[in-house]
Amino acid sequence: MSNDEIFAAAYREHYWAVSRYVARRLDGRADDVEEVVAEVFTVAWRRRADLPAAALPWLYGVARNCLANAVRGHGRRRRLVHRLGNDDTAHGRHIAAGPEADTPGGWVHEALARLSAADQEVLRLTAWEQLGVDEVAVALGCGSRAASMRLHRARRRLRAEIDRMRPEPAIAEPSCMTAPKEHGHG
Repeated sequence: MSNDEIFAAAYREHYWAVSRYVARRLDGRADDVEEVVAEVFTVAWRRRADLPAAALPWLYGVARNCLANAVRGHGRRRRLVHRLGNDDTAHGRHIAAGPEADTPGGWVHEALARLSAADQEVLRLTAWEQLGVDEVAVALGCGSRAASMRLHRARRRLRAEIDRMRPEPAIAEPSCMTAPKEHGHG
């Protein structure tokens, strides 16, 4: 197979996986997702001679870099808009979330958000993308032992965050209720 055919096969096979990977990290900002995915496959096309047989972890690695660039660009635009005074808060358009805004399992996302970006990524690669340690190593650009250690440490830190967030269990108070007394009527 030629490099072009290998790229085309990888594109057909992994487009939706890469799209889901990017979408989960951009919280569904559809325009940004499409732009980043297009950049991922543009880079893959340029480097199609480097495309490994197991292309998905490699594509995730490219996607990580493209996401980092997109996030930096978004931050620059946000800072510019803020400097110009043209953001929603300057015009009084605040949106307050109601109680129904809590999503099931939101506490997991909150605990995850408290971790470093590196910890978040290694956990997402294993949980969301369902990669094994060797594939995580490819996506992160490190060795398998390093990936395994990063995963272990990230899981330990996530557990610590979850434990910190968990409310203290209430101490059971003795029951004030007793069984009703039977009264003789006679």
